[in-house]
Amino acid sequence: MFLNGRREAGFFYAARCYRYERPQAGRYREFTQLGYEYLGPDPAAARERSLALCRGFLDSLGLRYELGGMARRGLSYYLGGEGFEMRAPELGAKKQLAGGGAYREGAGFGIGLERLALALEAQGIQP
Repeated sequence: MFLNGRREAGFFYAARCYRYERPQAGRYREFTQLGYEYLGPDPAAARERSLALCRGFLDSLGLRYELGGMARRGLSYYLGGEGFEMRAPELGAKKQLAGGGAYREGAGFGIGLERLALALEAQGIQP
């Protein structure tokens, strides 16, 4: 794999996203996703790097969260269908804040900005 002459590279992004399911509390049809993708030849190392970066970001905000290290996803691009997710129990039944995992070309994660704001508010953290 070559990325402009490099074997590996990391990318941050912020994007408007849309979901087709019925809106629920904190899960809107239109939302903003903050994300990171690390492309390289070793998916396991890319997953660990992505997970560490996601945890570091949430920790820097002072956010309390639970790590689900073996989250099963219906998305076929995660290796073995396994990913990770960060959950904030204060958000109730739909408590996921961030999710990610490894795929054939690397790994990454996404954080829903609106859900992040709800979690910070629920935990009394001023952004």
